[in-house]
Amino acid sequence: MTQNAERAGSPVSTGPPRSARPLKKRRTRWQRRVWMTLLVVAVTAFLAYELPPYLALDPSRAVIVLNEGFPLHYPLLIVHIATGTVAMVTACLQVWPWLRQRRPRIHRISGRLYVFAGVLPSALLSLAIMLLMPGWGGQVGITMHALLWMTTTVVGLRMARQRRYAEHRRWMLYSFALTMGILWGLSGRIVLPIIWPAIDVNYIFEVARWGGWVLNLIIVQWWLDRTSPSRPRQAA
Repeated sequence: MTQNAERAGSPVSTGPPRSARPLKKRRTRWQRRVWMTLLVVAVTAFLAYELPPYLALDPSRAVIVLNEGFPLHYPLLIVHIATGTVAMVTACLQVWPWLRQRRPRIHRISGRLYVFAGVLPSALLSLAIMLLMPGWGGQVGITMHALLWMTTTVVGLRMARQRRYAEHRRWMLYSFALTMGILWGLSGRIVLPIIWPAIDVNYIFEVARWGGWVLNLIIVQWWLDRTSPSRPRQAA
């Protein structure tokens, strides 16, 4: 029978049944919708919690301690927060599969906003603010976070301009992980004092500023390794 089929120009298929393919595709779409919804909800909740004290542009409502000897500290902080907000919102657009596939022009525009109006100014301002706050907890973690954030984003942009899209995707996912690291940082600042009320506030900030982005990078690397086309597969 096999020989007859081959002679008739109908090679025997060794892939999964056709009925299984649409089911797998629907499952993938459902998974993407779920995780995109969770991401948008998390970012919205974070911004709703963090932004209100700064919307009135009143320095007395700032969450962090301002350097009274440097009048530009508060304006720099406001710009840092504004550009960080741009980075988080456009990061959601960048990882939205539907937008990337159906609206590539919007994907490119939001990508430029992400890099030049979000990541780079926000990261540079975070480094500048650290210089204004000697002895403040979390300096080492924030500095490493900012440097890696800029590096991964610039490398990802360069890969896109060289049309090396697979590498562009990998580096921008690293950048995305660093962008969303602040979500875990906020959780650390809330949860640690509850678990350990006597803990020094400097330790809280140090753990919060390291834990979030390191965990995100580990998750992204695991996901990339798991979904890589070159990943060895078991025989069916």
